[in-house]
Amino acid sequence: MSLKVAIVGAGLIGPRHAQSVISNSSTELTALVDPAPTGEATASQLKTNYYHTVAALLASTHRPDAAIVCTPNHTHVPVAKELLAGGVHVLLEKPVSDTLETGRSLLEFAQAPERAHLKLLVGHHRRFNPYVRATKSVLDRGSLGRPIAVNGLWTLYKPDAYFAPPGDWRASRTRGGGVIPINLVHDIDLMHHLFGPIVRVQAERTLPQRPSPPHDADEGAALTLRFASGVVGTFLVCDATPSPHNFETGTGENPLIPRSPTGDGSDFCRIFGSDASFSVPDLTRWSYDGRLEKSWSHPLTVDTIPLPDDAAPFDLQLAHFVDVVRGTATPSCSGEDGLRALIVCEAVQKAMQTGQPVEIDVDLLAQSKS
Repeated sequence: MSLKVAIVGAGLIGPRHAQSVISNSSTELTALVDPAPTGEATASQLKTNYYHTVAALLASTHRPDAAIVCTPNHTHVPVAKELLAGGVHVLLEKPVSDTLETGRSLLEFAQAPERAHLKLLVGHHRRFNPYVRATKSVLDRGSLGRPIAVNGLWTLYKPDAYFAPPGDWRASRTRGGGVIPINLVHDIDLMHHLFGPIVRVQAERTLPQRPSPPHDADEGAALTLRFASGVVGTFLVCDATPSPHNFETGTGENPLIPRSPTGDGSDFCRIFGSDASFSVPDLTRWSYDGRLEKSWSHPLTVDTIPLPDDAAPFDLQLAHFVDVVRGTATPSCSGEDGLRALIVCEAVQKAMQTGQPVEIDVDLLAQSKS
């Protein structure tokens, strides 16, 4: 029997999730929820039922088994709690929340005995991207030796239209906006996925490029990172510079952001190991394999790793959500994983404010400490 799924939020990402639900033979799009004037028209385009509020949906004959929450960041927790209280499984778009306090409260709410049978997953869909799956496979089979360091980039230019109503919350730090919780959180989650938890961060703010007001959200930062495994890293994030060095331009994942015509001209991640290094998205491995010794005086051996497939990450994420709800899979990105990424983002913001490194407690229910 098909899993009945509702989409909550008809903004940029909601309709994309809806298309995944429609195309999956195991799911049925039962409704779209959005209070905006355009919500009903979007539901009509998707050929599904429309509701103004979650409460109206839960009281209707189109009550879903599961829901995908795609609302603004500061509304994630109350919407997810309302759905869980109504007995609905939840796939919550990243980040979990706009604050750690409310994020922790959501995990505690979801873990209460009366709701323990319900599933809460966080939509860090890039874990399902073929470039990420290829990279994860390279690391898991020890192809690079012991990981030593990582260097990453997420740099591009967001136009004024991105911050126009109803998306003006993106320009407000107090409403969950800014490049740290909206974009960097993706890369933090990927680094956790690949290297384990980050335990220390330091950050320097980039020069602001947008007028304040109306903008008071962060535009970018240069980071240094230490992982519990001993891996160290650097990362530059900025949404106010023309650049091809970002996940979307490099992989072509987002149809709204043109893919770079040159794969090696849009690299966004380099991983350095004891036996080899690896770059993404060109998936090139550099080593001294086949040489007499590992030495800078010898030419490097160059190999290209193939992609596993070209399956769409949102489609794979939905299929995984269905499997988790049905009890045939464990969550790839649980509520705990989502909160861990948010903890690091808050630590980055604190480091930007204080100019000091911030230590991060790996215990999710403990307060992060400086």
